[in-house]
Amino acid sequence: MQLAHARPNIALYLAAFLAAAMLLAGPILQPAGYHAFADERSLSGLANAADVLSNLGFLIIGLYGLLRVRPTRLAHTMFFAAILLTAFGSSWYHLAPDDTRLIWDRLPIALACVSLLAAALQDAFPARFAPLPTLAALCALGVASVFWWSATGNLGPYLLLQLAPLVLIPVLQWQTGAPHVQRRAFGAAIGLYVLAKLSELADGAILSAIHAVSGHTLKHLLATLAALVLARMIAARY
Repeated sequence: MQLAHARPNIALYLAAFLAAAMLLAGPILQPAGYHAFADERSLSGLANAADVLSNLGFLIIGLYGLLRVRPTRLAHTMFFAAILLTAFGSSWYHLAPDDTRLIWDRLPIALACVSLLAAALQDAFPARFAPLPTLAALCALGVASVFWWSATGNLGPYLLLQLAPLVLIPVLQWQTGAPHVQRRAFGAAIGLYVLAKLSELADGAILSAIHAVSGHTLKHLLATLAALVLARMIAARY
C-alpha cells in the first residue's frame, strides 16, 4: 500500500526537476535563420513541395485514430485531432515559413504532446486525474507555451512540454506495470521521434548527402512513423 501511495511522487519529482532545469537554463531562443530550410524545390507550382507534402501522413493517421478511438477517451481523441491538425498547420507553415505561420504549426504539436501525457496520467492514476479537468489543464498549458514563445521569443516552456511525455510516460508505465506491448510501442515511438529531431538538426547535411530528401522532410516522415506506432497501440486497446 505504501508503494502505491508513493508511485505518483516519482513522476512528480521528475516533472519538478524538468521545470527547474528549464528555469535555470534561462530563455531558449529560436535559432537565427530557423525558417531557411534546405529543400526549397517546388513541384507543379507548389512551393517547398517535399516539406509540405510530407505532412500527408499526419492527415491519414489522425483520421485513422479518430475513427478507431472511443469518443469517451478524451485524451486519445484530442491526440488524434492534434495529429490531424498538424497536417494542416505544418503544411500551411511550410508553404511560406515565418513566425506567424509557425504558431499554427506548433499549436497542434503542443496539443498532441500534452494529450499523450494526459492519457498516461489517467491510465496510471484514474482516481487522481479526472479525464476532462486533466486534459483541459494540460491543453491550456500547451497553448500557453506556444503563445509565450510568440510573445517573448522564449521556447523553454514549449520545449519542456515536448520533452515531458518522453521522460514521464515511460516512468508512469513502469511504475504501474503497464502491459509490455504498450511499453515497447512507446519506446519505439520515442526512438523514432528522437531520430526525427536529429534529422531536423541535420537538415542541409542530409540533403547534400542523399539529394532525394532533406533532414526536415525526413523529420516529418519519422515523426509520422512514431505517430503510426502510437496509433496502432492505442487502436489495439479498443
